[in-house]
Amino acid sequence: MGAAKLVDVEVMLSWASNMTWKSLYPILSLSKTVYQKGISLTKKAMKQVESRLQRNPLLPK
Repeated sequence: MGAAKLVDVEVMLSWASNMTWKSLYPILSLSKTVYQKGISLTKKAMKQVESRLQRNPLLPK
């Protein structure tokens, strides 16, 4: 894979949209939301997120 200078958002999105995994291309969207630092989820909210995850039993946590 060649090197690319990721100088702006358009170049980054173009570069990432051409990547494939098992012959599938990614679906990209740019989020311009600015998040505050130091904010974390409550345990209840984190359990809701974790319930959607499918963990590989062969990988360590």
